[in-house]
Amino acid sequence: MIHLVRNVLLFSAFLSLAACAASAPASTVAAPDTARKPATQAAPDDLSRFRPVFTPPKTAAVPAAPVSRQPVVPTSHVNPQIEQRLRDQSYTNQNVKYAQGFRILAYVGLEREQAMAIRRAIISRYPEETDYLTFKQPVFRLWIGDYLTRLEAEQAMLRIRPLAPKADLEPAQVVLNKTAY
Repeated sequence: MIHLVRNVLLFSAFLSLAACAASAPASTVAAPDTARKPATQAAPDDLSRFRPVFTPPKTAAVPAAPVSRQPVVPTSHVNPQIEQRLRDQSYTNQNVKYAQGFRILAYVGLEREQAMAIRRAIISRYPEETDYLTFKQPVFRLWIGDYLTRLEAEQAMLRIRPLAPKADLEPAQVVLNKTAY
């Protein structure tokens, strides 16, 4: 086993030295000429003679349109079927009361007094927040707020975290407040 490892290491060292070797033998002739070549001789990579030459477009003078003070009249109107569908969708949207969103779970525990103390602290400081206290024997849960986006919920949690250190976000079905729209 030791001989195998030694042979593998020697073989890899030999390959790496062989890869570093020069591909052409070194010449004993004087150093190559590094003098600047005359400017008349074009470099072999100069492709400027193959580039197309474009003439700039001719600009035609466009007369200025007279300014009109009359209102623009629409040319296409919404037909009655589309209007009816828009009214139906509006009515359906007005009847939606819940949506998927987020609530802050401020307290989970067995002590009602502690849940009520956290609730009072949050409501006294932020009266605009809605709170939901549930009891499912033997656990009390206190949720705060109705947030449609996670960003809103994270911002509110930063405010509430000093009052409820173990607060956490939970996805929930939240109540839509139609008066805000």
